[in-house]
Order: sequence, then structure tokens, then C-alpha cells
Amino acid sequence: MFEHIIGKTAQEANSPSPWGRLLNPTLIAADKGNFTVSLLVREELTNPGGIMHGGAIAGLIDEVIGMSTFSLGKPGFYVAMNLNIDFLRPGVLGETIRATTSIIKDGRNVAHFECHVYNQDKKLIAKATSNLMLTQIQK
Repeated sequence: MFEHIIGKTAQEANSPSPWGRLLNPTLIAADKGNFTVSLLVREELTNPGGIMHGGAIAGLIDEVIGMSTFSLGKPGFYVAMNLNIDFLRPGVLGETIRATTSIIKDGRNVAHFECHVYNQDKKLIAKATSNLMLTQIQK
């Protein structure tokens, strides 16, 4: 379902997510419940200290986990019940980071995901877990 947009940015793929188009990550890999995207840390994603804003990292994590739920093939729309993030090191202006998701449990109504964000040197920037609930809202 996502193979045709691997290598494209969210804007190039005309993502249905306005937030995704704003962040504009590039899809690197997609498999059922497991996605990888890359993102250039642009100035508008940084805080006054010149490093990636924690909210931008959280937004990227939420976006890529949300993308991953579509690959589960269930009718309806997933919404986050929680998002727990550990920020471990900064994302630096000008570097390209990667976010990778993994489906841990795909239940009937709740899915549990992990996400890891790495810098260019493959050092862990942030790690997160999220539980998402399947709603009756149509995609």
C-alpha cells in the first residue's frame, strides 16, 4: 500500500495529513506496522537553543506511528491514547534524522507501537511508546 511512495516526501506523496505535509519527512521503508522515515532538521523545527524542539520530535513520532497504523489494514481510524517519550540527546539543525516504528501488539481495538529516533551518527535521540485505539471514524 505504501511501496509506491517510498523515497518520496510527504508533500510529493500528497499525504492526507496536513501535519505530515508540514513536517515533510521522506518515507524510507514500509512494512506492516514497521515504518522508517527521514527528516531534515530545519530551522522552523528548532527551539531558541538551535536544537530540534521537543514538540517537533513528538510530532514526528506521532506522525510516523500514525502512518504505521494504516498498514494494519483495519477499517476505521486510530487515535492515540497516550504517547510516552524519553528525550535522550538533541537533534541538531541541518542534520537528517530517522524515525523507525515497530508494532509490538496489534489487538482487536488497541495497537501498541514503539518508535526510535536516531541522528546521522545512528545515536538514539528519542524513544517512545504509544497505545492507539481503533475508532469507527473512516479514513
